[in-house]
Amino acid sequence: MKTSIRRSRRAAIAVALGAALALTATACGDDGSGTGGDKGAEGSGEGQVLFWDNNGGVRTDIWKEVIADFEKANPDIEVKYVGIASTEYQSKVDTAIQGGGLPDVGGVGAAMLAGFAAQNVLDPLDDRLAKSSLDGKLNEDMVKSLKAAGGGDDTLYSIPTSANNGVLYYRTDLFQQAGLDAPTTWDKFYEAADKLTDADKNKFGYTIRGGAGSIAQALDAMYGQSGITSFWDASGAKTTVNDPKNVAALEKYAALYKKDTPSADLNNDFTKMVAQWDSGTIGMLNHNLGSYQDHVKALGADKFRGIPQPVGATGKRVQVSNPVDGLGLFKNSKNKEAAWKFIEFATSHAESSKFNESAGQVPSNNDAAKDAWISKAEPTKLAAAALTDGSTTIVQLPYYLPDWNTISKADNEPNFQKVLLGKMSAKDFLDTVADQLNAAQAEWKQRG
Repeated sequence: MKTSIRRSRRAAIAVALGAALALTATACGDDGSGTGGDKGAEGSGEGQVLFWDNNGGVRTDIWKEVIADFEKANPDIEVKYVGIASTEYQSKVDTAIQGGGLPDVGGVGAAMLAGFAAQNVLDPLDDRLAKSSLDGKLNEDMVKSLKAAGGGDDTLYSIPTSANNGVLYYRTDLFQQAGLDAPTTWDKFYEAADKLTDADKNKFGYTIRGGAGSIAQALDAMYGQSGITSFWDASGAKTTVNDPKNVAALEKYAALYKKDTPSADLNNDFTKMVAQWDSGTIGMLNHNLGSYQDHVKALGADKFRGIPQPVGATGKRVQVSNPVDGLGLFKNSKNKEAAWKFIEFATSHAESSKFNESAGQVPSNNDAAKDAWISKAEPTKLAAAALTDGSTTIVQLPYYLPDWNTISKADNEPNFQKVLLGKMSAKDFLDTVADQLNAAQAEWKQRG
């Protein structure tokens, strides 16, 4: 564990050194009017803006619509779109930090914000927002979430575009045939997972995420069942991840694998998991609002529902935070004025509404969040209500830790697969994660 943290720290130092060199390189998106350098330049407000989408493929079509609207309203600015898969985005940016070639604007969500901010490659946006037509128009909780994720100095490095939320999708037709109630509690969830499974007929009650992105889903199931409402103990130094209640919750959840789930789930990321649910006879799927339209296309709106996560024994819902997504302005851009115009336009009322209706997410723009489509998309409507009506307690994940992504992904996803296979106990797995988190938290506090 300590070797892993030291390795992570050495990597961060190497990246930071590379960043110092990269920031002197010529930036993309130059219209010829700026001087560049470490701090970039405002530019003329015209010319080309290079935009990297952090969810390329999934969001490409809607971003191209937003870009077309922007270019129509701003004929002197051309936005060059580059779509990068979400699983590859952070490594692409880290490579560009070391070798040059960062974009003017890029998708910067809460989960990756701390690492980029620590390398000093993003422009602070507080002053721009204060002078903008967006001032006072953005969801304050989303703004606060991104400020907190930036490393604790209360600086805004990304303008929120949307919030996602965990959703439990279930097949209403299969539930009705089996005489099951909606899985609104964890007890009903486990009952349905078992009753809907007939492995000999390739029917399963649930699909579990065992591949990329598995840790966040497992944490959601753990805290949802245990009812623990804080990621850290009262001292703020020790994580609650390996609390005995969380260990017991993970044991129960992981035991679903191969008993009530397909064996292929071991290696499934979200795309494979969603495709499997849409094409088969699986009863339930945990994902987020982003896959709603895929399910409508595959199954029809009358064969499934998307509801907030189940409530625990106390009747209260506890869930881990889902990252807020946003747009960041990279510091070495030589056309910042035009780049900011694009960010401002993309998060305006009309474009925020258009983007989030397509994505099935909660808009950051307060006016967009009042638009009629919200009430027509039931999962989004229920998610928005669950986040605002007092029924849900959010366990805030430590996105601010520079080591968070490494710990919650590369370092431990293989170990979670061992838990599913019965080759590692839930306790040993969570103790390993806790040791890494506690070390990262101590290092972050010492630095601060």
